Amino acid sequence: MRTPGRWWRHKSTPEKVETYTRWSFHFFAVMEFFSVGLTSVPPLGARLGSAVMLVVAVHATLCFVTVSRAIDWTRGRRPQPTALMWTLAAVTATIAAAAIGLAELGPDGESVDTAAGGVFGVILVFGPGIIALGVRDRRRAFGIAGGFAAGTWIVAFALGASALTALFTALIVLVGGMFITFTAVFSVWLMNAVFELDEARETRARLAVAEERLRFGRDLHDVMGRNLAVIALKSELAVQLAQRGRPEAVTQMVEVQRLAQESQREVREVVRGYREADLGSELAGAQGVLSAAGIDCTVGGVPAAGLPAAVQSALGWVVREAATNVLRHGDTRRCAVRLRVLEGRVVLSVENDGVSEAGTESGAGPTGSGLAGLRERLAEIDGTLEAGPAGQGLFRLTAEIPLPSRSAPSDAVPAAVGMRSVSEVTS
Repeated sequence: MRTPGRWWRHKSTPEKVETYTRWSFHFFAVMEFFSVGLTSVPPLGARLGSAVMLVVAVHATLCFVTVSRAIDWTRGRRPQPTALMWTLAAVTATIAAAAIGLAELGPDGESVDTAAGGVFGVILVFGPGIIALGVRDRRRAFGIAGGFAAGTWIVAFALGASALTALFTALIVLVGGMFITFTAVFSVWLMNAVFELDEARETRARLAVAEERLRFGRDLHDVMGRNLAVIALKSELAVQLAQRGRPEAVTQMVEVQRLAQESQREVREVVRGYREADLGSELAGAQGVLSAAGIDCTVGGVPAAGLPAAVQSALGWVVREAATNVLRHGDTRRCAVRLRVLEGRVVLSVENDGVSEAGTESGAGPTGSGLAGLRERLAEIDGTLEAGPAGQGLFRLTAEIPLPSRSAPSDAVPAAVGMRSVSEVTS
């Protein structure tokens, strides 16, 4: 059963900003109808007031549709709504001119002038601002507001208003239109900036993974390149000696065997360098990396120093993999890491929000290759790993390892920068 607000919580940050921007300007159109459309009926009478309300409703509808099309165009989903913006501009100018005519030439009465002035002001303030959403050039967007202000002076003066009154009216339209236009331009800039930052964050994560793979590849090349070349050379020499029936072929193959065993040992050392991890360093490194990514990460519980080396290495791997999944999946805002010692066992829990509708993050579920590797490592020291949704949009990963007798944590957690998960390097 969907709970209220679920659709909002599971939007990414850029999607939330886009939704907020879109409905803010939709609200301008709704406010226009209720502020000057409905309120025009009492002072203007049923017949004339209904006509004015209908005209304002048409303008508000055009504004509503223009907002959606312009924001979709900004995000590259639709072509620029040029025809719709020209239509909105023409309707805005026509209604504004009719409102001035109603005030100058219509029925006498202060209430009529007030209603006409309200329609005139709101239409000319909201219209250019909505049109500015579909204009990429900022100077052109502000020029639209200036053009409507200049047209206001011309029309007001032509319909009999004094030059000073027409100028004052034009200034009011200019200030109001510029304000809404600035709001539109700034909102579009902010929305695009948020999307670009999100894309940059994903690109940075991909580049970090690619860099780590390259480093791992360079290390393997340095270790294996020379040995493989020598093995190939000695194997070729052994083949030639064997074809000639020379006993030296056996010596060469013994040397090939020795080089192969040495290469195997060196590869293990390279991999072991990636797999061994200090728990304190991994905790500090994970907190630093997540904080740099804009995620509120807290680390609590008992100190990590003093735990057996095998336990620290296994839990350091868990922290490394959990931090990697938090960075790569979901729309996480908070992450909490807690280390506890309970009745002869150490428990590490990592909990974060921002999970998907299904309740688990892609790659972070029970069948993920990273978690499968963690379970294998923990099983070597009789440890267990549980991962899954924890309710209310939360995901929790819990590792539990039994402690040898007379082992307890004592010192503070050292601060260092952790290494990235080897699952990213080898996946």
